[in-house]
Amino acid sequence: MKKTVIFAFQGNPLCFIHVLLNALNMEEQGMEGNIILEGEAVNLVPKMAKSDHFLHSLYTKAKEKGLIFGACRVCSHKMGVTEAMTSENIGLIGDMAGHPAMADYIKQGYTVITL
Repeated sequence: MKKTVIFAFQGNPLCFIHVLLNALNMEEQGMEGNIILEGEAVNLVPKMAKSDHFLHSLYTKAKEKGLIFGACRVCSHKMGVTEAMTSENIGLIGDMAGHPAMADYIKQGYTVITL
């Protein structure tokens, strides 16, 4: 099975929609497509968690399918969204000075995509 992890850095919801759509599409096609929230993208979680946000249904679907591996511990703290991650059951990850290391996923056979 092809394994891909998308490191989402941008906080622009019009960019992040493509992260969600691609991860869900990979999963539907029997591939492993997962998401890691990094940088400004962590700010999207409290917004997408609201039922009136236009990405809410895609975000919820990706979350329910377990496609979100986690969010950067340092970025979540710096952006003030640590509580939102906890309430959304998104794990805070980062063994590389508090950030998730791409090398860890490459060693596990993942193709890394950044958006």
